[in-house]
Amino acid sequence: MTNQKENFNLFSAIRAAFPEDLSAVAVEADNGKNYSWSDLDQKSAQMANLLASLNLPKGACVAVQVEKSVEAMMLYLATLRAGLVFLPLNTAYQSAEMSYFLGNAEPGVVVCTPKNLEWITELAKAAGTQHVWTLDEHQGGTLMRLSESMSPEHEAMTSSSQDLAAILYTSGTTGRSKGAMLSHGNLLSNAQTLKKYWGWKDGDVLIHALPIFHVHGLFVAIHGALLNGSKMIWMSKFDPKSVLTQMPRATVFMGVPTLYVRLLGETGLTREVTKNMRLFVAGSAPLLTETFKEWQDRTGHTILERYGMSETGMLTSNPYELDTRYAESERRGGTVGFPLPGVSLRVQDDEGATLAVDEIGGIQVKGPNVFQGYWRMPEKTAEEFTLDGYFKTGDVGKVDARGYVQIVGRAKDLIISGGYNVYPAEIESYMNDMPGVAESALVGVPHPDFGEVGVAVVIPKLDAQIEADQLIAMLKTQVANFKVPKKCFVLNELPRNAMGKVQKNLLRDQYKALFNA
Repeated sequence: MTNQKENFNLFSAIRAAFPEDLSAVAVEADNGKNYSWSDLDQKSAQMANLLASLNLPKGACVAVQVEKSVEAMMLYLATLRAGLVFLPLNTAYQSAEMSYFLGNAEPGVVVCTPKNLEWITELAKAAGTQHVWTLDEHQGGTLMRLSESMSPEHEAMTSSSQDLAAILYTSGTTGRSKGAMLSHGNLLSNAQTLKKYWGWKDGDVLIHALPIFHVHGLFVAIHGALLNGSKMIWMSKFDPKSVLTQMPRATVFMGVPTLYVRLLGETGLTREVTKNMRLFVAGSAPLLTETFKEWQDRTGHTILERYGMSETGMLTSNPYELDTRYAESERRGGTVGFPLPGVSLRVQDDEGATLAVDEIGGIQVKGPNVFQGYWRMPEKTAEEFTLDGYFKTGDVGKVDARGYVQIVGRAKDLIISGGYNVYPAEIESYMNDMPGVAESALVGVPHPDFGEVGVAVVIPKLDAQIEADQLIAMLKTQVANFKVPKKCFVLNELPRNAMGKVQKNLLRDQYKALFNA
């Protein structure tokens, strides 16, 4: 009997899920080009062979800052099958940010857009990187030219569950970004769990309209489709009219809340257009209850909201269908559902005591999806894990009597005013329900008397008139006075990152001197 090492290489699992007919269309791109399953296999094999020809050390990174394209996805698959570590970088990052990422990761290869080649090459050389290639969104660049001469056959490297597959840098709103190290086992276990929990079926077709430098688009969406052998309708950029045009041909759509708001702004969003759809998933930022309800009314579908992080992949989800672990298990707006199978979740206070039902505290998690630690930050890694192995997410929330998890906010967003805790998400929920309010954000800023107070920023609905003083007066009738923001500003929009999350750090910086003496 042979003692063969089990292969956890994520690509091997993905490849095993390809349909028998490799000539079938795997990806329909919005540039008019169709890619077969054979194309995905052979082109990624050529790229993997190109990477292998460099004889990079085990665990070397491939840093990628390119526009969204099917070829960029193939490069991700190639990196997995070559046993290297994929490092996706937001296309919005500029010189100072890229200098930090490349200097910190010291990648073996950097792939960038042709227009950035000159300054990226300079930064890459400073980081000790010898290989800088280009890839554009039109199948051009040195990566494609170099890989064309490589063999279209490649046997995926054998990987253990602990071998790194990707590094994702967190947003770094409280300091330098940290590189979350995700293993093949982390990503594979999460993908397999979601495939089952979200009821992926034969014949499913995914509309892929998300960026691919982030967990949602790169892992949740792509892994879901590929592990199910499902076709993707690929959109290089989100366009609501284009999505609606393709929706009758699809069954699954994943988006951040902003995308759902924009789709709701289209008169073409109807029950008829969405009648073939099976599943709408939302995440990466909180979904307003108003959006949740309006989507139900307009389409007859209930959005499935879930919760995850760069460090963990997906942690919780509202159920696709009945979850037999819970007495009640429908999709509920304002919650992120239940811990996924295999994930242990608890809520603790600052002293490490586990809190009771409906008590608010820090959310901690454990499971096969939880990352291996922060790249080259052993002290920070140790700090973020409890002695019994739970990861401190930094999110604040609660679990109700039915088992539903509700996120109240980030620990760093907590406002301590005059010794009292103010949770921004609670106050924002009241403001969002007020007449004329489309969205709101609450941040804490320094105050000479209270130490910290809340400042609210409110976005009005189209053609609505909002008086800040009236909003504050209404809020005083609904919540304790210490929770009421000391100032309110009415603006046209909130600052957001590429995934639609409100950048509260920018708001804090903007108003930090408001109460200076």
